[in-house]
Amino acid sequence: MKAIRRFTVRTVLPEQLQPLHELALNLRWSWHPETRDLFRSVDPEVWAATGEDPVRLLGEVPAARLAALATDRRFLRRLGDLADDLREYLTGPRWYQTRQQSDAAPLPAAIAYFSPEYGIAAALPQYSGGLGILAGDHLKAASDLGVPVVGVGLFYRHGYFRQSLSRDGWQQERYPLLDPDELAVSLLREADGTPGRVDLALPGGRTLAAHIWKAQVGRVPLLLLDSDIEANSPAERDVTDRLYGGGSEHRLLQEMLLGIGGVRAVRAYCRLTGHPAPDVFHTNEGHAGFLGVERIRELVADGRNGLDFAAALETVRAGTLFTTHTPVPAGIDRFDRELVARHFGGDAALPGVPVDQVLALGAESWHDGDPKLFNMAAMGLRLAQRANGVSTLHGEVSRSMFNGLWPGFDAAEVPITSVTNGVHAATWIDPAVVRLGAAELGAERAEEAMTTGETGRWTGLERIGNTEVWELRRALRAQLVEEARRRLHASWRRRGAGGAELGWVSSVLDPDVLTIGFARRVPSYKRLTLMLRDPERLRALLLHPTRPVQVVVAGKAHPADDGGKRLIQQMVAFADDPAVRHRIVFLPDYDMAMAQRLYPGCDVWLNNPLRPLEACGTSGMKAALNGCLNLSVLDGWWDEWYDGRNGWAIPTADESGGVLDPDSGEAERRDDIEAAALYDLIENQVAARFYDRDADGLPQQWIAMVRHTLVTLGPKVLAGRMVREYVERLYAPAAQAQRELVGEHPEASGRVAHPPRAEGRAGAGATTVGAGSERPEANGRVAAGRFTGARELAVWKAKVREAWPAVRVEHVEADCPAEAQELGSSLALRVQVALGALEPGDVEVQVVSGRVDERDRISDACLLALKPVGGPDLDGRTRYEGSLELCRTGPFGYTVRVLPAHPRLASPAELGLVALPAESAGMDAGLLR
Repeated sequence: MKAIRRFTVRTVLPEQLQPLHELALNLRWSWHPETRDLFRSVDPEVWAATGEDPVRLLGEVPAARLAALATDRRFLRRLGDLADDLREYLTGPRWYQTRQQSDAAPLPAAIAYFSPEYGIAAALPQYSGGLGILAGDHLKAASDLGVPVVGVGLFYRHGYFRQSLSRDGWQQERYPLLDPDELAVSLLREADGTPGRVDLALPGGRTLAAHIWKAQVGRVPLLLLDSDIEANSPAERDVTDRLYGGGSEHRLLQEMLLGIGGVRAVRAYCRLTGHPAPDVFHTNEGHAGFLGVERIRELVADGRNGLDFAAALETVRAGTLFTTHTPVPAGIDRFDRELVARHFGGDAALPGVPVDQVLALGAESWHDGDPKLFNMAAMGLRLAQRANGVSTLHGEVSRSMFNGLWPGFDAAEVPITSVTNGVHAATWIDPAVVRLGAAELGAERAEEAMTTGETGRWTGLERIGNTEVWELRRALRAQLVEEARRRLHASWRRRGAGGAELGWVSSVLDPDVLTIGFARRVPSYKRLTLMLRDPERLRALLLHPTRPVQVVVAGKAHPADDGGKRLIQQMVAFADDPAVRHRIVFLPDYDMAMAQRLYPGCDVWLNNPLRPLEACGTSGMKAALNGCLNLSVLDGWWDEWYDGRNGWAIPTADESGGVLDPDSGEAERRDDIEAAALYDLIENQVAARFYDRDADGLPQQWIAMVRHTLVTLGPKVLAGRMVREYVERLYAPAAQAQRELVGEHPEASGRVAHPPRAEGRAGAGATTVGAGSERPEANGRVAAGRFTGARELAVWKAKVREAWPAVRVEHVEADCPAEAQELGSSLALRVQVALGALEPGDVEVQVVSGRVDERDRISDACLLALKPVGGPDLDGRTRYEGSLELCRTGPFGYTVRVLPAHPRLASPAELGLVALPAESAGMDAGLLR
């Protein structure tokens, strides 16, 4: 019989145990071992049965046990100490506050961080893979450093799917319903107790409404929008049903709710709590790109600002950062332009934001772009003055992939930088590794090392003895073996096996055998089955009589990806073979809980993507933090930090990094070559070194590599290092740029500011809860000096764009008496430039020089700015002069170009405008040999 209504009955804790609620509702417990130990001690059996979830634990622990704990003085002392520790963590100054006091320019008062998924803990399943785990680690590291981030996402009632296998190894998906009352979230409420709500207008007079759940991630609030509320029709209730589900319109509505609704949720949260309003907005991938459109709507709709669309756009761009994680165009969300037009036009239009302007933001205007599609990454880049990839190599790939947005510029000059991802140490380092480090460094210094990513904090680990390192590695391996056997037994039972058939599971894997791990999502480019290219070769490695190898594999394919599911089925079929099943296992339902045992227990972490399709690959970072060595294609972060002593690089068949068609014969040949290289490495280097023991049974060279990995990679791979880079290189400059455009305003000093209440129905642009409080200058007049910089910059850009067709390099002269020049000599250059309606102060005339290849392409370019000499001549041309020093030997060349110049541009390429010498006038690059 089915219930007609579902709700949760909460346990009433004795007064003495009330701090347990406080500890359970702050997700810091997920990375704070002492708090987890406290919850475990409440009832170890219930703790295990609830998946180590404090909220569920408190709902299921017997009342008699709670009564006993309420009189247990030792337990109450621990509880009081941990509650005090949490309050100190939440309120005390940390790295950001110290940095704020020492910096001349104020740091951002707050940063809003938008992501479609977050991997905070297995108990809050709102993630599918690396993007979500990265977002969760970003929030945790920001919390540890005291960075005032507000996270924004969606609350998926079914989360991502749970994975199991059929008898024949085919992936099965199920979507258990998540009850917010059973999770570490609370509903944001108005002062009168009613739920906070945001509304979005939809075509046909419909409204998409959402409540706002708040998860507290240490010091960082994470706002999650939930459309499964009674105010919505059935179709709108399902918008946030599951992560990455549904068709094109469903995805568009999710991304509108994340971006537009997310901004309104942030405004609501700031109004209700007094939290400083963000002056920097960071969108993690293109899914949240509509946040910029909503912020433009806010500024234009506020009559006190006196801003038009163009000035509002400049204001929004200055304070926005866009991070791309995508190495191929196919990974970008693209929608039919007509679908987007329907959702941003007519009765669904945002006031002050014409639909044609929205469509222009996402237009594929470059060569080979599809004019019928709306590109979310293109919109993200156009709405952000700053952008980055997530590793040095991925930055290069991104500059090439998005080069079409900056025509006339070489890929190297595309304004996309890189900040290499990092992982949150306290989440991913096994407690045993922490204890070993703390024994050498001291507990306080070990905690600082894991938090900040400062290299000096990690020195000292090299003194840990070989025996201690090896004993730790074996203990972690044994822990993984036990976990793998438990999960494998449960998986086979779900596949229909009886208990009598599963005696063999107890002998699966061996805590003394070299263990290789491979776990990640299963798109084709990650090549889950590369190790199966030569099954007999793999069997020989697994069953080697003196140097055996064992492999633990896990991963999920997208529910709609039958190709990925077939790869899993192939892997499972191989692992099911009785001849090798004690040496290779596939563990279904890969999630954070599994990962936290898998990374520490492996000796080697395998990663063999098609280069350069791995944007970063943070799973290898988590393994390295536990002393696991990496065996990887030189892609993502490994391309950047592999040094020959921290693991092995798998050679690639195409060292140029070109992307091959996976259906082509060339791609098949590449896989054969790289699989053979992988087998050779494992047999002749990896296994040989692991089993090379001294008289004490210790693999000295292996241990040296483990120690080197911990000391050198430890500080580099940390999310703390990553977040500090974001603050220093991107957040702080973005906040400063916005201050310059806006002028004196409350956000600049950290005071709270909110947008005004928009007129008209809530769905047309206002928000039921976020209709902000009054600004200090809320007297109905435009504040003096406000947004002057934004207006001036918008007017200047419009002038430059209109005048640019008339800008030309008309003549170049160089004092060059002989073709061959001597090193250290210089050339006197004179250039005639037609500026049309522009002034010399609107442009910069540059000489670009450097080595040239056989096609006369300049590399390793140096830039020299020429200076204007006198005014325009009778033909309206301005002369520029300068001296070019010849500082390199060999083939050398130069060219001249004109760029827009303004002190508030973040990059000379920002407008995508450049004037080069006309080929018809013989003005190609000058060549000196």
